[in-house]
Amino acid sequence: MVRLVIRGHDLPGRSCGPYRDVHVGLQVRRDPHGLVPGDADRAEWVVDIGTDDGDFRGPAVHGRKGDRFVYLTWGTYTDGTFTMFRRAKLMLADLPTAAAEVTIEVHLTDDTGMPRCARLRPPAIRITWSRRTGYNRLAA
Repeated sequence: MVRLVIRGHDLPGRSCGPYRDVHVGLQVRRDPHGLVPGDADRAEWVVDIGTDDGDFRGPAVHGRKGDRFVYLTWGTYTDGTFTMFRRAKLMLADLPTAAAEVTIEVHLTDDTGMPRCARLRPPAIRITWSRRTGYNRLAA
């Protein structure tokens, strides 16, 4: 079991391009969880992910074996209805399965001022992990 902590910063705002009342959440199965308004100072999601024979499993995990990931899903949230308009993919394949906790820090605004989407890589993300004795840097 790996505890995945996703910490988002530099959110794009509640209004971005044509979108109003923008929110972001962790996609669990088909639904967003832990919705955070786009104008928040920061966002954080914590999820426990199972590891089985070097593979990741759980309701927040998507993709095929060997190509697993979690989604941050962006959408408008109006009158209690979330309408997704883009997603960001955080790949799990390079994470150490032996770690007790993995933290991914994510810069949530792209270079055009819109919500960051597609497959995220450094420098948009920074990954650290712990085996209980301290943190080891994987990517800067």
